[in-house]
Amino acid sequence: MSGEWVIGIIGGSGLYQMDSIEDRQWIEVGSPWGKVSDEILCGRIGNVKVRFLPRHGRGHRIAPGEVDARANIDALKRAGCTDILAVSAVGSLNEELPPGRAVMVEQFIDHTKGRPASFFGSGLVAHVSMADPTCARLSQWCADAVEMAGSDVSVGATYIAIEGPQFSTRAESRLYRQWGADVIGMTAMPEARLAREAELPYALMTLVTDFDGWREDEEPVSVDQVVEQLQKNSDMARKTIEQFVRTLPEHRTPSPIDFALDDAVITAPDKHDKALLDRLDAVAGRLLTGG
Repeated sequence: MSGEWVIGIIGGSGLYQMDSIEDRQWIEVGSPWGKVSDEILCGRIGNVKVRFLPRHGRGHRIAPGEVDARANIDALKRAGCTDILAVSAVGSLNEELPPGRAVMVEQFIDHTKGRPASFFGSGLVAHVSMADPTCARLSQWCADAVEMAGSDVSVGATYIAIEGPQFSTRAESRLYRQWGADVIGMTAMPEARLAREAELPYALMTLVTDFDGWREDEEPVSVDQVVEQLQKNSDMARKTIEQFVRTLPEHRTPSPIDFALDDAVITAPDKHDKALLDRLDAVAGRLLTGG
């Protein structure tokens, strides 16, 4: 079983456009889960179909806690995506990850509060595995692409997601370091959880903008500092994404994540909620139709 790639790209802070996309068209994709952050830019890079969605909307108008991750992931699935490469700006909690460094995330600590974190619930309960929350093959290919694009990359990082929109206190920043987190951001959770439920392999390339608040000898992180580094990082991100897409294997072979919902649903069929099933037509269509 092999097929074509349709790469969903979620653009983070500073990445709101992708000029390398050809045959480009912004298309509105609705979702029964809420309001999608923006239209989706559909087109191709080389021979690969891509679907680009700016997480905060063009012009960065949506606050981190108000990004509707369920609607975004559902819309990308409806747009035909087979895989997702997400990009996020982060603070560094690790001396070895300086501003300007690309960092591939391997693990997450979810410290957000009250964000809807699942497509499933009463009437259709499902438990997917999140032991290994990112796709190893996408992550490796992206790391290779960073180097091919001429930049430095680190792999295997742990990302802690906080609610925001405020930056951390110094005490919080030090605590997160003790927990083993390497980078800190506000948006990759529950995004990564929802991608897994939607059976979409997900990789996260983070771009370091600052050292958060744990360094005693540095001024607290500011928006001016972050924006200045974002502008430097965004060009590197675009080059990396283009390189990543152009060097994908010609044919897409299946990933175990394509079948993440197999054996995940625990609710008896005669207890399924029809309204919830209808909303899951894209996310869990393969499972619900026996495909």
